[in-house]
Amino acid sequence: MNFVKDGIQEMLIQRPDDKKNLIVYKHPENTIPTGAQLTVDADEAAVFFRDGGLVGALRTAGVGQRHTLTSQNIPILGRLVDSVTGGNIFVTDLYFVTMRPIYGQRFGGALGYIEDPMLGEMVSPRIFGEYAFRIFDPERFIVNYVGLQQTGTNEEVARWLTGKFMNSVTTVLGEVMEAEQKSILQLMRLQQQLAQTFLQRCPDLNDIGVQITDVGEFRVNLDEEEEAQLKAAQAEIGSAKRAARAAQIGISTAQAQAAQKQFELDQQFQQDARYVQGLAGGNFGAYAAGKAMMGAGEGMAKGGGEGGGGGGMMAGAGLGAGFGMANMMMGSMQPGQQMPQQQPPPAAAAAPAAAGGTVQCPGCSANVPPGKFCAECGTNLSPAPRFCPSCGTQGAAGAKFCANCGTGFPA
Repeated sequence: MNFVKDGIQEMLIQRPDDKKNLIVYKHPENTIPTGAQLTVDADEAAVFFRDGGLVGALRTAGVGQRHTLTSQNIPILGRLVDSVTGGNIFVTDLYFVTMRPIYGQRFGGALGYIEDPMLGEMVSPRIFGEYAFRIFDPERFIVNYVGLQQTGTNEEVARWLTGKFMNSVTTVLGEVMEAEQKSILQLMRLQQQLAQTFLQRCPDLNDIGVQITDVGEFRVNLDEEEEAQLKAAQAEIGSAKRAARAAQIGISTAQAQAAQKQFELDQQFQQDARYVQGLAGGNFGAYAAGKAMMGAGEGMAKGGGEGGGGGGMMAGAGLGAGFGMANMMMGSMQPGQQMPQQQPPPAAAAAPAAAGGTVQCPGCSANVPPGKFCAECGTNLSPAPRFCPSCGTQGAAGAKFCANCGTGFPA
């Protein structure tokens, strides 16, 4: 009876009921008769290994399935045939991997020192919470699991996965701070958003075929000293930003004032130009003299502004005197007559030409080749510029009349 019973057990292979709570269960025998019946439940996969290498896996389509183990039905089993037994035995390490979600995995601890990208301080944040996971790629999971030679208890598997989860949290936390330009202090107020980020991306777990399906009671915190350190750095940066804004406002104000002053100068220039052409008959000298006398009158008025009522009378007298002097100057001129102008000094004559294609230097009297400056003493050989005696415009070389007002240049 025992032989028959043992033979039947070898022909019927499945995970025992008392082992269904295990995340990974390894079949105790590594030899399986050809034609044996393998039952794979709806929430698991059967993964075949031989000599430490992955051979393949059998997955269900959401319902329990029974497979007859022959190389004709399942081609991957051809790699497991033991030729010594005439092909009647498969030699394999068979693992049953649970693929349903596993809940209630608690985690917590310090992440190690990381730099706050916004505040530039090194701190060691701590995280706590609970997560759920599922194995979506049993082959990839078993390759890593067998490589670590795990014992197979849920505690061992959970400890292994939690360590990788903490590594992923460290990676994702740094990426979120960089991408969102947020400090750890700000992330401490965004814990639900962070939990959702871990659901979407946990690189260390994805690499072993594991997906995080839920994160609950998630918290990020710092010890009191590190939190105070970050808050002090945040206050310092805030103060610097406020000072920079105040400086920028000052610069903008100065620029606006400079623009207003330039506008006023431009308006005054245009007004002066109209007065020269209109009131002074185009005679810039007459207008300048009038403006000077008006300015003198205004100065007298301002200078006498102190001393009560007498000062006010002096101010009026001074201002009136200025206008009177200007009007006298303008009124004393006959129509078409120009106020006498101080003639500019006579233009220096061009250096006289000497025989042999040379010119005589007005400074040292040497005969030198033509040019802008004397080759012997450096004196300027070019004729001095000439300016119109009426409007002050510089005349072109050799011009006889002013191009601006038509006044003739002195001979």
